[in-house]
Amino acid sequence: MRGGPHRPGDDWAVALESAHREFASLAWRGPAAASTKPADTDKVTTNPRQRNFAAPSTRLHRRALALAASVLLSSCAVGPAYQRPAPPTVPGYTTAPVATVIPSAPAAPGPAAGAQTLAYGATVDTRWWTDFGSPALDRLVAQALAHNPDLAAAQATLEQAQYNLKAAQGVFYPQVSLGLGAERTQASGAASGGLSGPQLYNLYTGQVSVSYAPDVFGLNRLVTRGEQAQVDVARAQWAAARLTIEGNVVNTAFDLAALEDELAATRKNVGDQQQILALTRIRYRLGETSQFDVLTQESQLASSEAQLPQLQQARDKARHLLAVYLGQFPAAAGNLAAPALADLRLPAALPVSLPSTLVRQRPDIVAAEAQLRAANAQVGETVARMYPNLQLSAGFGSQSNRADAFFDPASRLWNLAANLVAPLFDGGTLAAQKQAAQAAYRAVFANYQSTVLGAFRNVADVLRALQHDAALLDAQARATHSAQQALELVRTQYQAGAVDYLSLLTSETQYQNARIALVQVQAQRYADTAALYLAMGGGKWMTASARSGSTQTGAR
Repeated sequence: MRGGPHRPGDDWAVALESAHREFASLAWRGPAAASTKPADTDKVTTNPRQRNFAAPSTRLHRRALALAASVLLSSCAVGPAYQRPAPPTVPGYTTAPVATVIPSAPAAPGPAAGAQTLAYGATVDTRWWTDFGSPALDRLVAQALAHNPDLAAAQATLEQAQYNLKAAQGVFYPQVSLGLGAERTQASGAASGGLSGPQLYNLYTGQVSVSYAPDVFGLNRLVTRGEQAQVDVARAQWAAARLTIEGNVVNTAFDLAALEDELAATRKNVGDQQQILALTRIRYRLGETSQFDVLTQESQLASSEAQLPQLQQARDKARHLLAVYLGQFPAAAGNLAAPALADLRLPAALPVSLPSTLVRQRPDIVAAEAQLRAANAQVGETVARMYPNLQLSAGFGSQSNRADAFFDPASRLWNLAANLVAPLFDGGTLAAQKQAAQAAYRAVFANYQSTVLGAFRNVADVLRALQHDAALLDAQARATHSAQQALELVRTQYQAGAVDYLSLLTSETQYQNARIALVQVQAQRYADTAALYLAMGGGKWMTASARSGSTQTGAR
């Protein structure tokens, strides 16, 4: 990098190369700790205090030494340490900076024509839809968050992951069980070579068993860390589902409002065309025009009337979709109170998160990063399985042939056991599993990179759309106003016989298209504004949630 330009892919290349080096070395702290043992042992033998500390006559010292050894063994850990990907160092989202102030559309009517300010570094409100100033919209979103089944499914998935984590954490505690048994048995005399007859006896057994698996090389901690990462994935996916529902409800409400306005504009077009048809028929009866002009106008009117059922169908579908988002059946769609475009308020200040904040805030990026942690823990698990596994167990109870002698001292039984199992030869299975886990990590890292790139593209597209929406709305408003004036002028001239029907038909078509386009552009500006809130990840609460999950992971 000697004076050379910084390329966008350098950050990813450095991070991936660091991950590869980590996998190559594996940073096995367990064997390193073991290699220092002989030196420590020599120091103990040359220290009088240490010799007294290990004296067999002092049971307390023995226990303390055993406890210290257990803690030392428990501190061993294997596998690659997780390194969180650094945020991209790009200066912004677009090639050319987007102006902080988006100008208004002075020629456009209504609140959609207002100016907007991009507040870089500002915090996104978790209730971002309230910035549109519509109580009806607020009620729709609240109802969807309370009753949407997809969101309920995401919440249940999160709870499932949390319970799986709790189940995995149980391995850190001793497992205690109680066994009770009673049986009546007749043993065959053949067991004694025919020297004695069959023996009939009762056997009563009761025993408390305790087992514990010391996490010497961190296998259980790695499994728990992976489960914690899955909890974070489920939490981020729940946040993404919540954000998706919010966005779907808001956008569907905007679409429904736009369709209602398009229907109203089309009905006005139909009314205007009916007046022009009546005028054309009068002129035809007076012999000032031909029957062809009458038929052409009738065709034009019929085409406009045919648009009404299509718009009504689109409106009904939007209502049905909105009802389903709210957890209702489509039959209840007629009772939904959706806002009109005229009732909405264009947010004047739009928060834009910094690139370094976006990667910690968007649910899809947070979920991808949590999956990266889970893949890293999986690599550690495959490494830990190459090391010995220690199992401690103990049992205490009683066994007797008579119930009245069950608690006699002679009926007592107990056992202590320690099992150590180490893999010696497995035909390369464990090594292949480790390499497969490393390849899976690289795949998840690539998916994380793709998710971040896609998120930045999403933000860049929305910022450019907002910049262009104001200019488009102003131009469309001017076009609509000019088309309306031209139609009024041509209609007057046509009535006076100064222009032919073709001029009237052209002006009529232009005004009809301009009126519908103006409604669509107004709705698009609201939709692009909502898209910016969605691209920002829906608020800072996602960051706090992810931080909480990371803290729990590191605490284990």
